[in-house]
Amino acid sequence: MLDVKYVTSNLEEVERKLKRRGATLDLEPLRALAERRAALVTAIQEKRTAINAANADMGKLAKAGDKAGLEARRAELREISGAIKPAEDELASIEAELEKQLLFIPNIPDDSVPDGASSDDNPIVRTWGEKPVFDFTPKSHWEIGEALGAMDFDRAAKISGARFSVLSGPLARLERALIDFMLDIHTRDHGYTEVSPPYLVTRETMTGTGQLPKFEEDAFKTVNPELFLIPTAEVPVTNLYRDEILEGARLPIALTAYTPCFRSEAGSYGKDTRGLIRQHQFHKVELVRFVHPEQSAEEHEKLTSHAGEILKRLGLHYRVAALCTGDMGFASAKTYDLEVWLPGQNAYREISSCSNFGDFQSRRANIRFRETPKDKPRLVHTLNGSGLAVGRTLVAILENCQEADGSVRIPGALQPYMNGLSRITVPAG
Repeated sequence: MLDVKYVTSNLEEVERKLKRRGATLDLEPLRALAERRAALVTAIQEKRTAINAANADMGKLAKAGDKAGLEARRAELREISGAIKPAEDELASIEAELEKQLLFIPNIPDDSVPDGASSDDNPIVRTWGEKPVFDFTPKSHWEIGEALGAMDFDRAAKISGARFSVLSGPLARLERALIDFMLDIHTRDHGYTEVSPPYLVTRETMTGTGQLPKFEEDAFKTVNPELFLIPTAEVPVTNLYRDEILEGARLPIALTAYTPCFRSEAGSYGKDTRGLIRQHQFHKVELVRFVHPEQSAEEHEKLTSHAGEILKRLGLHYRVAALCTGDMGFASAKTYDLEVWLPGQNAYREISSCSNFGDFQSRRANIRFRETPKDKPRLVHTLNGSGLAVGRTLVAILENCQEADGSVRIPGALQPYMNGLSRITVPAG
């Protein structure tokens, strides 16, 4: 959430910056609300000052025995006191409306974010590795998985409907190996602390990271009680410190979590209907960092490199795209997408999105820090990224490591997690 004082004091600047990301918002109602709020705050303070003065005067009048003056002052006090409650009620209503409107306004892009209208305008900032060369036509991951007898979409549809899958045998083991491998790298080599958070969260939790209220149609939820299935571990992990003041010496705080993720994918029907790319349920290892505002940009680069390291150790060619203003997420101030090469689809596909939110999430979730106990609390900056999307990493291995006979090589870094298995082969018969 943006700072209401900054927005209302810099309406033209905010509108100009939001237009960079294609958002055309009329912010004048916010200014009117903010001006009325300021007037009410002043009026209420003046009334409270008058009440204090009246109370002091009544004490003097009582001592002087001035009954008429005392009664007049009492009448004045009743009138002032009676006017405070309606003013306080109006102030509370205006503050609630201000917050409601701010919840729907996206983050302001960082000045370094390139201008653009869509993903076609995202510049590639770097690449790693080379595309594999095949002496046969590479297959898609769903063809490979079904030929291995270990990827079943029909039975998944029978029990859950479209956009679900069942992995079995070596592919179920490969998925579990990827989760353990990613968590080990991030905790052992990158300094993250592993957490295991809840998968069901409250409306307040979803609001804290920006999923609600704007994107409620994308979420799955329960009824009685109302709880939301998490779309990403970013949601519960970021909210671990909601309404807390952290010690500055603890920053940066780096957390990683493996969770299933649930998304309705509203509005995406017809896209990626085959395979594992866009499912209602998928697994992901998430990276979350709480950082000092002055170190925010540096920490963003670090987090992005941590996600990329997983791909490097698996030997998977990828590139890093800087998302342009028209392709950014609602809460992001700056985002890098890691795009892995998928030869079976002859395309790069996003496998990790690493974002710097600035203080946008921490203001919504009220996450602050202070350097010393005497210092005024400040908002932390939050960052997160996939480290990585497990299903998409499995897809990348199947398509990049496939052989002509239908078998799939296991990257060397994963073999210890597969009991030394170096290849998944097509079952005989």
